[in-house]
Amino acid sequence: MCGRYTITVTLEELIAKYFIREHPLIQYAPRYNAAPMQHIAAVIHDGTQNKLGELRWGLLPSWSKEDKNAAKLINARSETLLEKASFKGLVASRRCVIPADGFYDWKTLEGGKQPMRITMRDGKLFSMAALYDIWTSPDGGRISTCTIITTAPNTLMKDIHDRMPVILDADGEAQWLERSNRNIPDLMKLLRPYDAEQMMAYPVSPAVGNARSDYPELIRRAGPEPVQGTLF
Repeated sequence: MCGRYTITVTLEELIAKYFIREHPLIQYAPRYNAAPMQHIAAVIHDGTQNKLGELRWGLLPSWSKEDKNAAKLINARSETLLEKASFKGLVASRRCVIPADGFYDWKTLEGGKQPMRITMRDGKLFSMAALYDIWTSPDGGRISTCTIITTAPNTLMKDIHDRMPVILDADGEAQWLERSNRNIPDLMKLLRPYDAEQMMAYPVSPAVGNARSDYPELIRRAGPEPVQGTLF
């Protein structure tokens, strides 16, 4: 699964990567431990251009009768995406990406679990495939929410967890964001494990387990040298 991640770049770097011309993000700040049910930065395509905004992490389907259970829908499995009522109607028209420069997962060790931060080897930003929906409350209020799509682990992640977020390369990112793209079979082909050779992982402080913790020291290595992704 993907239950915590980081995005430590500046707003200017986000704008440059996604070619953003306008955005409503006023209070943007780096996040060292983004957690479910928080508002997070997301990118959508409005049919003309990419737009940067905020979505609450934890999908609340538009047909829900009340604002509850969103915390249970922080992730969507790629393999069953088109089978689940909460997700299948969103693939054609409500796709987005969640910018990140790392994500956390917990590796089971003898005597406990070790939190790991997984990043690109070059430390650069990457895009996690996601879906969003808009819910309208009985009094007319609107809540925009999202879920991050997961897939089977690559060779790096297999040693840490049995799931990983879908990370899109540059071409896949463009296809996923393109609003006019309704070729579902081709879109589903994008939801695959990312190249392990481009990634690395290293242990971090157990403090990341507290969703209220959000400070730079959380991303510091707290153990041996990073584990590099390999082909085998």
